[in-house]
Amino acid sequence: MEFTTGGRLEVRVTPSDVGKRVSVRSLTGAAERHGRFTDTLGILTSWTGGVLRITRRDGGQVEIEEASMVAGKVVPPTPARRRGLPAADVTELQTVAARGWPPPESRRLGGWTLRAAGGFTARANSVLPLGEPGVPLDQALEEVAAWYAGRGVPARMQIVVDEQALLDARLRDLGWLPEKHAVVRVGALAPLADCAPDARVLLHRQFDARWAGLYHRAGEGELTQAARAVLGGGPSVWFATVPDDEGRAAAIGRCVVDGRWAGFAAVEVAAAHRRQGLAQAVMGELARAALAEGASAAYLQVERDNAPARALYDKLGFADHHAYHYLRRPHVPAAGSGPDDGR
Repeated sequence: MEFTTGGRLEVRVTPSDVGKRVSVRSLTGAAERHGRFTDTLGILTSWTGGVLRITRRDGGQVEIEEASMVAGKVVPPTPARRRGLPAADVTELQTVAARGWPPPESRRLGGWTLRAAGGFTARANSVLPLGEPGVPLDQALEEVAAWYAGRGVPARMQIVVDEQALLDARLRDLGWLPEKHAVVRVGALAPLADCAPDARVLLHRQFDARWAGLYHRAGEGELTQAARAVLGGGPSVWFATVPDDEGRAAAIGRCVVDGRWAGFAAVEVAAAHRRQGLAQAVMGELARAALAEGASAAYLQVERDNAPARALYDKLGFADHHAYHYLRRPHVPAAGSGPDDGR
């Protein structure tokens, strides 16, 4: 990496470069007698409190003290035009998807991550079991039940079909109930952007009231603070809006860039504007932004029975990677209370 101009090291990166691909050289162990230089290449995802956070291509994040920088510059995006289906194992995709939809509250329990977001989406209000809990299962489930009860939301476990069959069977034997079946789909990112730029699609780093007005999870009211934290969280987040003639949103979408991955969500089109290619246009512009940040692979999650969405994603080159569902712990009435009627 070349950082010099006329033989001098220069820092040519500023907080205004957040979201761009940068190369930074820093001096580690500066207080020691023999410090050493370290080069970091990736997307500058934040610069706050004198600390830079850079997301590398593999999804790993590096934090660098501003004072330790000796050189830095913005670098062109890598040519990321791979067109075949991306190869990835289930754990990689689960980990990336979790980073792209981060809950405001979480707790580690061995290889499990407990996530809570005030009930906003099952993904952000469920246990992600990527390993063993580190304690006997019965004890782990008691801790899970207590943690979620303290937050007023049901205890759920996200289960990958086939991959976690033993855990699935054990929980069902204990009365946990299956719900919310979904599929993770993957595809090449470059073909999504193989269309002329569409000026109707506006990209922003944060969503506004117009975007939220079409988002179906907002319902008739305001999004909660927890919901806003989930939507706005992630390594590098983009929101897309297609405004209509009356100032409302005709179509929206969200994309989070994390290393080689671009995760799509909240792609919605207002009923009066369907069958005009707006969903594809939204994904195309979001893909263009993700490609510029060095991503090459795309993923999304779709409900198993959502036939229209699955047909669209088939057309765009996505294929099923793995299926998952949730198991919900049954309500246990307090002593002396009546039976749970599910309300």
